[in-house]
Amino acid sequence: MKNLSLLSLILFVSSSAFAQVPSGEDQINAAIQAGPEEQRADATVLGYNDNGELIELRKGSNQLVCLADNPNKDGFNAACYHSSLADFMARGRALKAEGKSRQEVSNIREAEAKAGTLKMPEKPATLHVLYGKEAKYNKETGLVENANLRYVVYMPWATQETSGLPLKPMVPGGPWLMFPGTHAAHIMITPPRK
Repeated sequence: MKNLSLLSLILFVSSSAFAQVPSGEDQINAAIQAGPEEQRADATVLGYNDNGELIELRKGSNQLVCLADNPNKDGFNAACYHSSLADFMARGRALKAEGKSRQEVSNIREAEAKAGTLKMPEKPATLHVLYGKEAKYNKETGLVENANLRYVVYMPWATQETSGLPLKPMVPGGPWLMFPGTHAAHIMITPPRK
């Protein structure tokens, strides 16, 4: 009886360690909601297979790339970004997969961007993030519920002097320049939570 109880506990723990991966269609439907409505239908979408590996779920025909929510992480977080950010985003994912810390990822990408080996956007490029601790995709309605949007407009090497932006929000949710003077300089816009 003890062995049966132990086996049951092991099976429960191992099955709850990995969330069930949503279908490709559900991942696509949820992920594209992070992007502008008029660009969603033609966006490329990256998502997860049953082994938890990131794969291309749909090849798009415009400049928008969407990343599905990782089912093995708490909460909901999907993002869509301009294709000129693809190398920057992919490099960050690769470094995180190697076990690098957030600071190490930043330092490595900064050095590579300065050396010209990491391609950065030449013009402002936007990342749209749909997120929420309690947010989730509702299969019945086809909508992500209880989520908020955050906007990140990358402008590599921008400073307060070159952009005119404040270095902190002047009003709740107002735009401000984060990481000025670096490869990851960006305008942060975080509308207040609903």
